[in-house]
Amino acid sequence: MTAFFRRAKALFLIFLRTLSPVQTITLGYAFYIFVISLLLWLPLTWKFPSIAYIDHLFMAASAVSTTGLVTVNTPEAYNFWGQLVLLLGFQVGGLGYMTFGSFVLLASRRKISRRRLVIGRSVLDMPERFNPKEFIYRAVAFTLIVEIIGAIGLFFAFRQAGADNAVWAAIFHSISAFCTAGFSVFPNSLEDYRNNIPVNTIISILSILGAIGFIVVSDVYMGLRSKTYQMTLTSKIILTATTAGIALGTLAMFFDTTIRSLPIGERALAAFFQAMTALTTVGFNTHPIGALSMASLVVVLVLMILGASPSGTGGGLKSTTWTAALAATWSALRSRQRTMWLGFAIPEHRVRAAFGTFTLYLMVFCLGCYAVLANSPHTFEDNIFETASALGTVGLSRGITGDLTASSKLTLSLLMYIGRVGVISLGVAALARPAEEDTPAPEQDVVV
Repeated sequence: MTAFFRRAKALFLIFLRTLSPVQTITLGYAFYIFVISLLLWLPLTWKFPSIAYIDHLFMAASAVSTTGLVTVNTPEAYNFWGQLVLLLGFQVGGLGYMTFGSFVLLASRRKISRRRLVIGRSVLDMPERFNPKEFIYRAVAFTLIVEIIGAIGLFFAFRQAGADNAVWAAIFHSISAFCTAGFSVFPNSLEDYRNNIPVNTIISILSILGAIGFIVVSDVYMGLRSKTYQMTLTSKIILTATTAGIALGTLAMFFDTTIRSLPIGERALAAFFQAMTALTTVGFNTHPIGALSMASLVVVLVLMILGASPSGTGGGLKSTTWTAALAATWSALRSRQRTMWLGFAIPEHRVRAAFGTFTLYLMVFCLGCYAVLANSPHTFEDNIFETASALGTVGLSRGITGDLTASSKLTLSLLMYIGRVGVISLGVAALARPAEEDTPAPEQDVVV
């Protein structure tokens, strides 16, 4: 028996060596989803025994992909152990499973293989100038410090607001916010805290920090620390796009027919939070999404598709992708030979990657919409919104997730999985070096 296991282990290791980094990442996330679904399937995690496995699988995919869509109400369906499994799912999904593996190896003073470092770069969209080992230490330390500080702040905020079990609520929501997961231990997300400034502020800071990622935070810190340090163009793009997206979204949401009936302070806070939660793809809501007007629904839909930033924990197209496409469009309109953004030229291969990603994202989104619409009795706008939320790993919903058919749940589970690993694949493609020599091909001018 021992010889059998040794041989099986050897074959498994050989199999892993044949996989590319992208394949390893893809299989890794699928494996985590399967494991989390099995843990959720255990009776000791339930509050009632009528949960089907498809719902456990959906919840596992939602947790590992850091989406936050739920087919069952989390605090009503799962006890403490079930909620803990979900927390582990979106903590691993948010930070990246290879980061955890590398950190464990570093902590035990074992050498990290070159292959693992390559995969680590792919998971975290790590630039070449970053030292991988140092980066992994700092990324994990940064994550833990931010989540602990966030949990302490939320504990006092929840306790002052009279929340039940403020300790667990603070820990759960702090990790969920930083990982842009959007899972909540409250039945109606954060709707009871719409005018609670401390809760809104802490959740927003955690979500934005998680969405922009440690690389950008490190870049900003180095820029503030040293006058000679030049922040990278990527960080400038991310900060500009995130700020502009939230600001424009807040302005649009401020005039929503249901939000504008609130007192002016609560109105501004609710508008900002809903714009922030859509763009960072965190998925919390302080205002009922089903109550939003169609115009505001379009705003939220666009923000969800645009999404967060590379190396962060969020999803969507990513800020560097849509800004590169926007810059290329603007350069074409002005008949420029080079694509410019913020006074800098964007490399041509980055522009090609941006348009390729944009096209692929649109194709997957359309196919997902068709699959959900073909098997769902709900309205067109509800199904489109649900599909965009799943693919963008956002988690906002108009309240139809639990009533979807089994086939629609499987479709959304697949979309959440694609939304998670697709972003990673984009990071690998963006960091891949072009071939030294391309096979020459005949060229013809094409009028566009």
